[in-house]
Amino acid sequence: MAFSREKDTLRHRVWLLVTGLLTVSALATSAMAQAPAETTLAATQMPSTPRLNDPAVEARAKALLAQLSLAEKLRLVMGYVDVDELKKLPVGTIPDDVLADALREGIRGSAGYVPGVARLGIAAQQQTDAAMGVRVKGVERTALPSSLAIAASFDPRVAYLGGQMIADEARATGFNVLLAGGANLAREPRNGRNFEYAGEDPLLAATMVSGQINGIQSRHMISTFKHYALNDQESQRTTLDAKIDDKAMRQSDLLAFELLIERSDPGSAMCGYNLVNGDWACENDHLLTGLLKGDFGFKGYVMSDWGAVHSSHKAAMAGLDQQTGYDCCGGDHIDHFGRALRADLMAGITPMARLDDMVRRILRAMVAKGLLDDQPKVGPIDFAAHAQVALRAAEASMVLLKNDGDLLPLNHAASIVIIGGHADVGVLSGAGSSAVYPVGGNAAPGVKTPWGREAIYMPSSPLASLRQMLPKAQIDYDAGTDATVAAKAAAAHGLAIVFVNQWSAEEHDHELALPGNQDALITAVAAANPHTVVVLENGGALYMPWLGQVPAVLEAWYPGIRGGQAIAEVLTGKINPSGRLPISFPAGPEQLAHATIAGMGEPDKTPVSVTYDEGATIGYKWYEEKGLKPLFAFGHGLSYTRFEMGEASAKLTEGALRLSAEFRNVGGREGGVTPQFYVKAPGNAGWEAPRRLVGFEPIALTAGASGRAQTTVDNRLLATYDPVTHSWNIATGDYEVWCGEASDKTRLIGTVHLAERRWPASQATPQEGT
Repeated sequence: MAFSREKDTLRHRVWLLVTGLLTVSALATSAMAQAPAETTLAATQMPSTPRLNDPAVEARAKALLAQLSLAEKLRLVMGYVDVDELKKLPVGTIPDDVLADALREGIRGSAGYVPGVARLGIAAQQQTDAAMGVRVKGVERTALPSSLAIAASFDPRVAYLGGQMIADEARATGFNVLLAGGANLAREPRNGRNFEYAGEDPLLAATMVSGQINGIQSRHMISTFKHYALNDQESQRTTLDAKIDDKAMRQSDLLAFELLIERSDPGSAMCGYNLVNGDWACENDHLLTGLLKGDFGFKGYVMSDWGAVHSSHKAAMAGLDQQTGYDCCGGDHIDHFGRALRADLMAGITPMARLDDMVRRILRAMVAKGLLDDQPKVGPIDFAAHAQVALRAAEASMVLLKNDGDLLPLNHAASIVIIGGHADVGVLSGAGSSAVYPVGGNAAPGVKTPWGREAIYMPSSPLASLRQMLPKAQIDYDAGTDATVAAKAAAAHGLAIVFVNQWSAEEHDHELALPGNQDALITAVAAANPHTVVVLENGGALYMPWLGQVPAVLEAWYPGIRGGQAIAEVLTGKINPSGRLPISFPAGPEQLAHATIAGMGEPDKTPVSVTYDEGATIGYKWYEEKGLKPLFAFGHGLSYTRFEMGEASAKLTEGALRLSAEFRNVGGREGGVTPQFYVKAPGNAGWEAPRRLVGFEPIALTAGASGRAQTTVDNRLLATYDPVTHSWNIATGDYEVWCGEASDKTRLIGTVHLAERRWPASQATPQEGT
């Protein structure tokens, strides 16, 4: 992506705003010296550490490998759970020297530990869950908004800063390996972990997740990407066989992973629990060796998800490099890469050369990402500064879904009642391994999720923030537990704001309806007060049977440690919402690709399979291909100002498709717009849907100002994968280019004629003459 000089000044100001170095009020008037905006954005999309394929990195890894004994090599390929859990294992379950190391060096409450080799300066790998913040049992840390929320910013700089913040807190806690980088597509809208991922489109997911990974690894950490691959539902996740053809897989879920590997050079990949086309993901030769280490050129190491290893020899030969999280999470309780692998090596079943490759990959990542030269040091954390990073992320992620009659912003409201959602104390977060115990503690202890767990509420009260921002208004609160009582309260005030929650969690899928009586609550309140605003705190798409009864809806997602403040800022107009939907919201269950979720509600570990016969036709592509109108389209998001598209172009230059569009802020205040470029293929192209997203770029504009969005299209986004010839192919024909503010709000900006091109799938782009 590139930027016109016309908007450099404003974009730099907005960047300073995101980092907290510039206040909102100073945004339009700051005259400070400018750094080129291109440099700032490029930093989010290019690794700041040596790449894994750097010859110097390879040489150092080989030199270390040559000095290791067999026992030391085996130490590096076998990882363990938290030290407190290790203490519970029967004596002799793990080697005495490993247990002694873990008890001496391991971090209590961590995700895992891999012993090092002290005599060579090879540090132990200290692993932590880190999707939205550092997760350590019983330890308070800063919680970012959910990954899906950050994806709604459509701005990889937001993800980059969040990654740096998480890495800083991880280092100060003693960690050097972060289990982050979730890039599974929202193929199944009811997936309980969609809030941990980055949406339904491979380009968006790759762009946002690579931003986070680059932020993490800029702090001399290893980041994973996960969960590779097709780990797209939680029901029966450890026994589910996901069936899909190679063409569809390459053009959807795997394309997201391929793009992010190129853009962020992650040190490690985490394979998932599920099977893919009959083979476990962690012993799937086609996925791990053929594609990941072959076509995608991944030079890092593959670690298992916790409890996801089912064999020694087969897993090793398929491409798994490290068993992690032993003994955890309902696995088979076998240290496959411990004593079992040693026995296979001694018997000649598994060649020593394979063990050397496993260890070299681990060392390569540790060298390239700085783990050997810049070890983390436990120390103080600037929680106040980090809360500002989380606040800026939350502000950028809010999506204004509806605002009939310009009901919002409500800065002139005199009498308001806040209803439901525990909005008097805090905002909801997702549950599972990504859950962060927040600084300040759980704001609503004792509140249970539908699965009986204690929900975590961030201590950031929307009610308190609204009272602070609207000191002249009368603002009351009703818990929303009784719809009749809430309706009476709404009738007695000039405006009502209903907060509703939907819990999402690892290990659980859910329907898209609001749980409990919340739909009825909204209906009752809206009937009593026509000036009703709904604020959603949820992990993904929702049905809204009450949508026609309310004039305004704000999607707040799981907004993190300063979420209540960010919600209040958007509702009052201090912040102009600029978020866009990274997922489509279906109008009802009849619009879903699958009527039911395989295995949902059945006993855990029931073997089931799902056939993804929709292939790569996911999200907005599904709706367009099937002629369906979703409740809210991918890319949708309103603003308190208005934008108009001006001159736009689509040109072929030196074999690359370059797109450009000018947007002007024609409203009365500053705001952000995200031009989105889509390409429509000719009928002979064999695409999975009529159009694909091929580029996007957020622009911040003061009132009356113009800015230009530009992008160069990756050729794979114009091609189809041919599994027979193992190649990418662009069909001859006229391709239409569309641009607009959402997938359902675009106009044609040009047509380009593309000649047939074919290149090997092991190459990212076609070589000259192909």
